[in-house]
Amino acid sequence: MAKTKVCFACTACGYESPKWSGRCPSCGAWNTMEETISGPVPDKASAKPAKQRPGTGGAVMKLNDIPEDTTVRTSTGISELDRVLGGGIVEGALILLGGDPGIGKSTLLIQACSHLCQQGQKVLYVSGEESARQIKLRANRLGIHDEHLYVLAENALDNVEERMRSLSPSVMVVDSIQTMYRPEMASAPGSVSQIRECTSLLMRMAKESGTSIFLVGHVTKEGAIAGPRMLEHMVDVVLYFEGDNQQQYRLLRAVKNRFGSVNELGVFQMTSEGMQIVPNPSEQLLSHRAKGASGSVVFCGLEGSRPLLCDVQALASQSYFGTPRRTVNGADGSRVALLLAVLEKRCAQKTYNQDIYINIAGGLELSEPAADLALCSAIVSSLKDQSIGADMAVMGEIGLAGEVRAIPQCERRIAECERLGFNHIILPKENLKRMKVPDGMKLVGVDTVMQAISVLF
Repeated sequence: MAKTKVCFACTACGYESPKWSGRCPSCGAWNTMEETISGPVPDKASAKPAKQRPGTGGAVMKLNDIPEDTTVRTSTGISELDRVLGGGIVEGALILLGGDPGIGKSTLLIQACSHLCQQGQKVLYVSGEESARQIKLRANRLGIHDEHLYVLAENALDNVEERMRSLSPSVMVVDSIQTMYRPEMASAPGSVSQIRECTSLLMRMAKESGTSIFLVGHVTKEGAIAGPRMLEHMVDVVLYFEGDNQQQYRLLRAVKNRFGSVNELGVFQMTSEGMQIVPNPSEQLLSHRAKGASGSVVFCGLEGSRPLLCDVQALASQSYFGTPRRTVNGADGSRVALLLAVLEKRCAQKTYNQDIYINIAGGLELSEPAADLALCSAIVSSLKDQSIGADMAVMGEIGLAGEVRAIPQCERRIAECERLGFNHIILPKENLKRMKVPDGMKLVGVDTVMQAISVLF
């Protein structure tokens, strides 16, 4: 009689072991080994070769003989989503969208499905978490009433494949991949083996039929997509929906895109009518800036190819404890500690007895070193309790010797500052040597942090 095979698989890397261990022997992650049932093990007498799906049967071709078909992109009707996707949906693409619970993943996708249906596209929305009536309630709340939008509440992927081939939609949404399962596999939905096999089947369906498939992925408490890391390698595009449920802004970021550039950013606003695009995010992020207050400076960062102005805020307060507090929101904490050491050593700014609080308004995450000079300027402004000019922007990278280094794509940053009325800009002198100063702009090049502080104050 056939027996069931039980093994333990790592949810981080997919490593399988017959015994449980607290730490994965492959990737070293702790508490990631979960019990899975891979299926019955047949007896030796009745063992038969496993039935595998046939391959594509493609012929070997020379690279120069492959036809250069122009990739046709379909617009989703949401400009910010098209920007992150690289211009629209590519035929036969497999797209993974991850984000925290309640961030708006399903809302954004059903709005995109509505816009596609208005273009005459046939769309299938497969839900493994909600019933058809629940999806209908959400559609009514968003004002969506389209004849070409089909809804299927199903968890078994074999049934989904059968319905998809009979309907032949242009776009299909699977919400979510962690709830899908293959009936012939004994493991539970959401396990490593189920996610791997279901994604493999969906990838083959997308490539054979030309249907573009969106996959909604759950995330872990660390913010990574739940399931094996192989999931992100198999799909064509990986999108992350970021933001706080208590805030109105949502950031859609591409971390992998085989059809366009990565690190593109789309900005949305959660309203009662669903996700609304923010056409001018720089103006929105600076709309509530407190002018004339110390510790506030404007910085122009780059998110992919988009320049984005943000408000860098710092607050220095005398500490009454042995170890001063360092609280950083929206920037790298270790980078801020490095900049504080530079201010102490090179600029004689005493911060050893000050509690330092850093905040990037609007929920943005500054990861590029070009924000170093803006962070130092905000800290010194709070220490001196002197405000920085309302029409001034600061940008530049800082080294350990206190020098200000050149930053990339400075012309694009300056053009964005000029568009929003920031006519005074402090930037690295090296960038100033290689560019033409626009009319009406006052650009000040600096070599060191000390020189920048003397110009500002």
